Amino acid sequence: MKTSAAKLAASRAARPPADPGRSSDLPGPKLLEIYRTMVRLRKFEERCYQVYLQRKIGGFCHIYSGQEAVAVGMISLLGPQDYVITAYRDHGQALARGLSVKACMAELYGKATGCSRGKGGSMHFFDTSVRFMGGHGIVGAHVPLACGIGWAIKHQDQKGVCLCFFGDGAMNQGAVHEALNLASLYKLPVVFVCENNGYAMGTAVARGAAEENIYLRANSYKMPTCRVDGNNLFEVMDVTGGLIRRAREEFQPSFVEAVTYRFRGHSMSDPGSYRTREEVDAHKARDPIAQVAQHILKQKHAASGDLDEIDAEESASVEESVKFAEESPPPSPDALYEDIYA
Repeated sequence: MKTSAAKLAASRAARPPADPGRSSDLPGPKLLEIYRTMVRLRKFEERCYQVYLQRKIGGFCHIYSGQEAVAVGMISLLGPQDYVITAYRDHGQALARGLSVKACMAELYGKATGCSRGKGGSMHFFDTSVRFMGGHGIVGAHVPLACGIGWAIKHQDQKGVCLCFFGDGAMNQGAVHEALNLASLYKLPVVFVCENNGYAMGTAVARGAAEENIYLRANSYKMPTCRVDGNNLFEVMDVTGGLIRRAREEFQPSFVEAVTYRFRGHSMSDPGSYRTREEVDAHKARDPIAQVAQHILKQKHAASGDLDEIDAEESASVEESVKFAEESPPPSPDALYEDIYA
């Protein structure tokens, strides 16, 4: 089985031309803002892991650690008019889109102050104020919803785009392919992002897909398709920037396979015994946050002490969110009868 790195090396030609202006040349303040967001995601997820083990939160919980460059890199390119929709591993996209750390942690605790008022839990973060259209628990079921969002953008002349995130396992769901076909037929401004972290739960891509190159499976829908190194923030931004622009200006859908890796198991109930320690360590050596930190230091945008300060500030913010969640009230019994259709 080829490693992710070998696959990437063999597929450089699969990338469309990047937008003019390299993201690696971002001004220092903007790059530090992006770095801070990546650190926030990691700190939040690692604290979630701890409080889950302490049984302070329950239910399903899927940790995003290791994939930060995808969510932060892509969402940092959006404006307030744009939309994000994702699957159940949704903490990273929610925080990258601007949901507060306190509201997200409170949602995990099932409290009324949560972003979904304590009714959604880990898989169903939601905040229409920033056009974050939710995490969704059924594999691939939200991808057609992205087409609906794209249709609304186009026919209300909003000049926006919808970023739709899903995992490699979702590519085996029929609804995903129906959505890709419709997006191309109707020329919808949707960028479909497959976060290929190598495993659909515990099943390696090579064991679950006859064609391992996931982006090739989207080629038949007559839209631009490509693969990017999902651990490389700058590559993610350079390629996605052009696709977002084309979606806004030409109503051109596209498909991105972002090859990345999750440091934790599929969910909190997954010990990850199907992966070797050597494999996990090899991917951790390409930690996307560490790569950005090295670039910042090399370009002298900040000193190591400045990065340590960001680390400490985000740790403190997450600790405050835990305190906030634990002190917040649960939903009232009357909330059972709110936000329902009948």
